[in-house]
Amino acid sequence: MRYSPLITDLYELTMLAGYVDEGMADTPAVFDLFFRHNPFNGGYAIFAGLAPALSYLENLSFTSEELSYLNSLGLFKATFLEYLEEFRFRGKVTAVPEGTAVFGNEPLLTVEGTLAEAQFVETALLNIINFQTLVATKAARICHAAGNGTVIEFGLRRAQGPDGGLSAARAAAVGGIRSTSNVLAGMIHKLPVKGTHAHSWIMAFPDELTAFRKYAEVFPDSTILLVDTYDTLKSGIPNAITVAGELAERGHRLVGIRLDSGDLAYLSKEARRMFDAAGFPEVRIVASNELDEFVIDSIRDEGGRVDIYGVGTRLVTCDGDGGGALGGVYKLVRSGDRPRLKVTSDTAKATLPDRKRLLRALAPDGSFIQDVITLDSESIVPGDTVFDPANPLQYKTIPVTAQLIDLRDVVMSDGKAVLGPSDNLNVLADRTADQLQKLPQGTLRFMNPHRYKISISKGLLDLRQQLVKAIQEGSTHG
Repeated sequence: MRYSPLITDLYELTMLAGYVDEGMADTPAVFDLFFRHNPFNGGYAIFAGLAPALSYLENLSFTSEELSYLNSLGLFKATFLEYLEEFRFRGKVTAVPEGTAVFGNEPLLTVEGTLAEAQFVETALLNIINFQTLVATKAARICHAAGNGTVIEFGLRRAQGPDGGLSAARAAAVGGIRSTSNVLAGMIHKLPVKGTHAHSWIMAFPDELTAFRKYAEVFPDSTILLVDTYDTLKSGIPNAITVAGELAERGHRLVGIRLDSGDLAYLSKEARRMFDAAGFPEVRIVASNELDEFVIDSIRDEGGRVDIYGVGTRLVTCDGDGGGALGGVYKLVRSGDRPRLKVTSDTAKATLPDRKRLLRALAPDGSFIQDVITLDSESIVPGDTVFDPANPLQYKTIPVTAQLIDLRDVVMSDGKAVLGPSDNLNVLADRTADQLQKLPQGTLRFMNPHRYKISISKGLLDLRQQLVKAIQEGSTHG
């Protein structure tokens, strides 16, 4: 899929034109992409969107139609538009794998190249990765709430446009929701497509039982009946039981029923009781209707008997406290031969300068202890002291029994992706599930989760303090 280079903010183009005019376009530059706070007031995020981001970078070029449009704006010189004709991304990208559990202020993706190319791609990278990471995180939370239950993505009709629907289906799969109602997403992303029928199918026939029978005649081996059009317990389920018996007589079976309204915990328990009593324990119960991790958790806590959860609106729109947007940012950390730093009024919240490594300390059993951000050139080993980036007076020692691993790899070199089969969504979903199992106890809690520890090395701490001091003293070299 080609992403137009015009998927950008105007200021990326005006800055690019300015760099070209000032002779700065070829200055070496390094940018970090990160977010500051875990979404949904949760304990983690799931990184997603890398493969689409690399596809954008690899295919970045301007068509004659796009250049003609830019010319029509009356903002840019002819020499700049000629420059754009040959403009490509030829840089390097280092990133964590999709499906990795990540946390606030960690450099998830680093872009190295010329100032022109590394700056220009900011908006598109944030657009792709912010949304997909947010959806993948929401999906992982929903799958955790569902336990052994299956979750299907049902959100296309409530997504933010067709592009949002496709991206949400992909990101949800990274987070663990491995099937979708979105047929185009099924084709593009190789996802199983699932679905039932709407209330309008029932209402189009003289009565509910006729509607059920006709649907079962058309799809005898994949029938799931929506049972709440009129009265779930007095009409819908009894009629579904009748059709289940008729299918069995013809050598088929009713796959399931769907509950789309009412008290889903109570109705699912009653549905399970009724189907079991009728001799159909294999019939599965699907629930939908404004589900999210909190509603699903409540259904299970109340003893609900739901087998499959169809999750739509609150997944694809990332509804919930701390949701809505990830808040990822893209900051310059080195230009030319100098590390760069953005300082706020709170110097403890200053960005982390220069090229860096992102390490994870593993316990002997493979579980995660903490993450450590270091300078790229710095050596760090178990037993070393590391520091809280927001409060350097707080520090801790990496356990001597820990193993330190690099979380990031080079995924693009000279503008060409060097990543393996990253877009196999089942592989990515498996990685997400494995990562969540290895987080410290309490990290997956929905309320007041455990705060996973992120530290910085002594070398990175010292460099940041030096740059802050230089800026405070009026230096222009920060």
